[in-house]
Amino acid sequence: MLGDYTATLTLIALTAIFAYSFYAVLMAGQLSLGQAGLASLAGFSATVVMPDSPVVGLSPLVVGIPVGMLVGACVAFLLGLPVMRLRGVFLAIATLGFAEMVRIVLINAEWTGGAQGTSVPKLVTPGIAWGCLLLVAYWFWRLGGSRFGRGLAAIREDELAARAMGVHISRYRMAAFVTSGAIAGMYGVLLAYFSRFITPDDFGFAAAVDGLVTAVVGGSLLFLGPLLGSGFLTSVPEIQRALGVEAGWIRPFLSGLLLLVVILFLPGGLSSLIPRWRTPRLDPSIPAPELPALPPPGTSVLSLKGLGKAYGGLHAVRSVDLELGSGEILGLIGPNGAGKTTLVNLISGLSVPTSGTGTVLGIPLGPEGQGHRFARAGVSRTFQHSKLFDRLTVLENALVGAHVVTRPTLLRRLLWLPSARRDEQRALAQAGAQLARVGLADRAGVNAGALSYGDRRRLEIARALAAHPTLLILDEPAAGMNHVEAQELSTLIRTLAEDGITVLLIEHNVRMVLETCTRIVVLNFGGVIAAGDPATIAKDPVVIEAYLGSDGPADSRV
Repeated sequence: MLGDYTATLTLIALTAIFAYSFYAVLMAGQLSLGQAGLASLAGFSATVVMPDSPVVGLSPLVVGIPVGMLVGACVAFLLGLPVMRLRGVFLAIATLGFAEMVRIVLINAEWTGGAQGTSVPKLVTPGIAWGCLLLVAYWFWRLGGSRFGRGLAAIREDELAARAMGVHISRYRMAAFVTSGAIAGMYGVLLAYFSRFITPDDFGFAAAVDGLVTAVVGGSLLFLGPLLGSGFLTSVPEIQRALGVEAGWIRPFLSGLLLLVVILFLPGGLSSLIPRWRTPRLDPSIPAPELPALPPPGTSVLSLKGLGKAYGGLHAVRSVDLELGSGEILGLIGPNGAGKTTLVNLISGLSVPTSGTGTVLGIPLGPEGQGHRFARAGVSRTFQHSKLFDRLTVLENALVGAHVVTRPTLLRRLLWLPSARRDEQRALAQAGAQLARVGLADRAGVNAGALSYGDRRRLEIARALAAHPTLLILDEPAAGMNHVEAQELSTLIRTLAEDGITVLLIEHNVRMVLETCTRIVVLNFGGVIAAGDPATIAKDPVVIEAYLGSDGPADSRV
């Protein structure tokens, strides 16, 4: 009886492998439709290089699968060089155009047999297909808990926040794209030597859509998603036949309906229905790792000379001179639209200045998109509008914050080396220590999206602290907090400064700024209108007129 279903079992495995090639890029928030083209190139390349007979008792697939994966990975890398700058639908269109171009070229090539294709022996059995599937699934299982996997998840959730945490966006996206190419290459070879015949039209637009639908329906939040999607969608025709229903339109109709349902009501796919049975847990007995000492007090952390940022004729920041020493708490205040957030975006490397010069922790302000360099140097920040990774847990958010002070573990995780577990436990201890510092240790397993507004602000601070920053930028951290919470935050900030962390605080709670900061700079219309100690700023008539109002600092919030 089992023999009647061997073809179906094999197809489930092959379809799942192809879906994993989409899952690889979906993990990083990418939408690519070029996997069919990569699979076709790999499949036809394997037919050229594979020996006609076993070599030293080995199956020709031992040669063909590595060749196909290598072709898929190399072509994906070359394709990724120009297209990785694209996002969303533009990336999908570009990769779809590549796949169609490959199909046309292969149809007109002699070595592929043209539109008629090439006949090959049937070598793929259910055991081979499922063995390859298990290897791919194992890769993604071990990837999920690694620093690399958390980096991909962070990019998927919020690219800007991931960059600020030190994740190298372009490198991680390219790695995901190359992984996708290698898996698509494996699929191309296996499909060719399962179906006994390979034609360019086997890898057309319909194949790409099927692979994407399978991955999306299965879900991109759990490594089992592609397997669940493949098992469900591939079994539909068999269920039809068992019921005596011969309507060929049912499977595509059901696929489209499921895709619509998932997008509208189940964004995490079928895999989101499975509870997470294993999440990182804090072990209080493991101490936080020893990290490099912070610079001694008075060391220059930040130096800006004539720094400016213009958007056409609008000058958001103009001619700002600023020096900041280690251990200071610098308050940056001013009316809405004064240029405060633009200035900290320049300082943290998320934007590029149009005039002036500046260095942050010895790194000159340079090309846009280099925010990860500043994060690695010791700059960490929160955002004016909360930028958490909502589908990750509180603890996982903090672990992403520790990205720059932890070591890569993926390859060692694949081999189950003890050093990988030790490094992961140290990362957990570092993240847990910062959660405890802001009072969120008891909520470590909760998804960040379920937190209250005040807890979200605290988690952002904990995530920033997990990077062991030299310079901590807090952009309106007390927004939405009551008086008691603001006082607790003020105490925390002073404690951080005592520990040697330099703090740059943007805040509209003027009373909190005056009580917390050692020095204050006031911006208006992009320029500095006053700078000095809190007592001086509170009495400055220019500041009172431009920002504090006639009642001065008596109003705690302006």
